[in-house]
Amino acid sequence: MAQKPSIPKGTRDFSPLEMAKRNYIFNTIKDVFMLYGFKQIETPAMENLSTLMGKYGEEGDKLLFKILNSGDFLKNAPDEMLSAHDSLHLTSKISEKGLRYDLTVPFARYVVQHRNELQMPFKRYQIQPVWRADRPQKGRYREFYQCDADIVGSDSLLNEVELVAMIDEVFKRFGVNIVIKLNNRKILTGIAEVIGEPDKIVDITVAIDKIDKIGLENVNLELADKGLSQAAIDSLQPLLTLSGTNDEKLATLKQMLASSDAGLKGIEEMLFVLDSVGSLGLRSVVELDVSLARGLNYYTGTIVEVKALDVQIGSITGGGRYDNLTGVFGMPGLSGVGISFGADRIFDVLNSLELYPADTQAGAKVLFINFGPKEAAAALHHVMQLRAAGISAELYPDAAKMKKQMNYANDASTPYVAIVGEQEMLDGTISLKDMATGEQVTLSVDEIIKRLK
Repeated sequence: MAQKPSIPKGTRDFSPLEMAKRNYIFNTIKDVFMLYGFKQIETPAMENLSTLMGKYGEEGDKLLFKILNSGDFLKNAPDEMLSAHDSLHLTSKISEKGLRYDLTVPFARYVVQHRNELQMPFKRYQIQPVWRADRPQKGRYREFYQCDADIVGSDSLLNEVELVAMIDEVFKRFGVNIVIKLNNRKILTGIAEVIGEPDKIVDITVAIDKIDKIGLENVNLELADKGLSQAAIDSLQPLLTLSGTNDEKLATLKQMLASSDAGLKGIEEMLFVLDSVGSLGLRSVVELDVSLARGLNYYTGTIVEVKALDVQIGSITGGGRYDNLTGVFGMPGLSGVGISFGADRIFDVLNSLELYPADTQAGAKVLFINFGPKEAAAALHHVMQLRAAGISAELYPDAAKMKKQMNYANDASTPYVAIVGEQEMLDGTISLKDMATGEQVTLSVDEIIKRLK
């Protein structure tokens, strides 16, 4: 007996209904990107390994999917490497390409490669899959989509304001209640300075970024394990337990970070963003969160993270300001700011809250029943009329039993069934059945188009 086929762990098939839901997500995000003036690009699924390696740290390099060279991929592999199983150095001999790990590094490569063709500031969006050789688990896949928007070539904080407004618009359209959390890398730098541990900023921020997951006590234990003095940890506590309004938090930070130029600059930038966002009348909660770090080595200014208020799930959108996106490719000093919507987690949120529109469907809106050659010919004419009016319609291909055709409509969640029998052909009408209510009416094609539009 032949073995049942399967797919690699960490990948998924999506049914027609799931794809209809996913396309609703992608189309909603895409519409908002375009509303805000972003232009779409695409980059190849594979990049040269020289582009990808070394950009995500040692652990990230291990998670890159490498592609074997075509043909005899072992021809350039030295025998001593093969016999020694030296996979680290062997990789460069047998593999020149890899699947993209994210959309950011390919975007940086794109900007450098096409810099003479781009008008700055450049507002780009990209919705494509990425691949990571990670250990599959709930909510973590080896293949998943990212929906990125970035503005490069501008230092203006108005870009951050626009991105926050765009986040609010996307989730308003989805009907999801969110909190948009903001912080600034310079504030984190200031905190490290005033507690006397400027060299341990990465250790500090990696630890405090986990405060929601492991709690304050465990964060303090991790800080001690990283070599922070008890005095420094004690100095940090008021900052980790900041409460009050955003203005009250900023006022407290201004006092605490008075001796740090970097910290005060971060507060100044955060005040501008919060005041500007506050004047826009957004639907979402916008909150200053000093514990927010999100990949500290990457971000240099504003940091953004979005969480759903009504579903227990991790971050569903994130991003921030970076000052050297293209430096690794020999074009230093190009500042940018960007965000990435987590389509897969948004999919889970909308499923949990049942927030998909009622008309989100995978197939046709109307199925015409097939009674035989003459009736099918008449029905096909009406099918084309509905399609010309922008209404999705199909004709069942075989003159099967009525029950079979109705079951097909039910299984496909088709909202309406259309009947064109002998009487309808004589009258030039169509009998339309609402599959949800069972109501059946006889109408002209024009009346049906008006009703279904």
